[in-house]
Amino acid sequence: MSIKAMYTATTGMTAQDANISVIANNIANLNTNGFKSQTTNFQDLFYQTIRQPGVETGPDSILPTGIQIGSGVRQEATAPNFAEGPLVQTKNTYDIGIAGNGFYQVQMPDGTTGYTRSSSFTQDNQGRIVNSEGYILIPAITIPTNPAPSTVTISATGLVSASYSAGGTSTTVGQIQLATFVNPAGLLNAGGNIYQQTVASGQPNIVTPGTNNNTEIKQGWVEQSNVNMVSEMTNMITAQRAYESNSKVITTADTMMQTANQLKS
Repeated sequence: MSIKAMYTATTGMTAQDANISVIANNIANLNTNGFKSQTTNFQDLFYQTIRQPGVETGPDSILPTGIQIGSGVRQEATAPNFAEGPLVQTKNTYDIGIAGNGFYQVQMPDGTTGYTRSSSFTQDNQGRIVNSEGYILIPAITIPTNPAPSTVTISATGLVSASYSAGGTSTTVGQIQLATFVNPAGLLNAGGNIYQQTVASGQPNIVTPGTNNNTEIKQGWVEQSNVNMVSEMTNMITAQRAYESNSKVITTADTMMQTANQLKS
């Protein structure tokens, strides 16, 4: 049985090693705009049933409990936390934070659509609104460059307007749209603040901010990471203690095996 205990404890150490990796990634992205933290979910492994609960022991009696010995734990999933991060004012024209649910859509180099909560955008050499990697915002919005407007205004409903003089008439140049998902936890994290659609996430639902929802666009604001440093430090200490405890189980099981071998000799 000591060998079984060593194996079980090893699965615990492996699980906590994966847990620490997730926590480390959260802490590393503390200052990444639009980053969503993850938590590690675990599940127990199969059980060896030595005595089945409910077995009849007599004409009018059954075993109230059984004997089952578990074989450890494994990492079940890394669950993303899509809670909104704090919005911070920057006053930059193309910093457009999302207050509420939804993702910006950007065109990836391979032609597919990526989804992001990162709210720092800029213009490329053609006047198109792009993210920091140069991926074009979908639907594409081009700000006129000849002549360049004096002011670009983005409303709470995502309407992009250009003005050419103070107090002058505004011209609408585009409409920002957002994508929502039935199961955003099913999105694939592709890195670079980009998520990709999967079968688990379902098809995107394209919505206009402020239309039958509580979501709005905030020009001149960015959404920061939703990582809670206090919680992550607490989780890290808990994972460390669990790892050390499983290590102690292996040491104890090894000592027990040595004692048993000495008795035989």
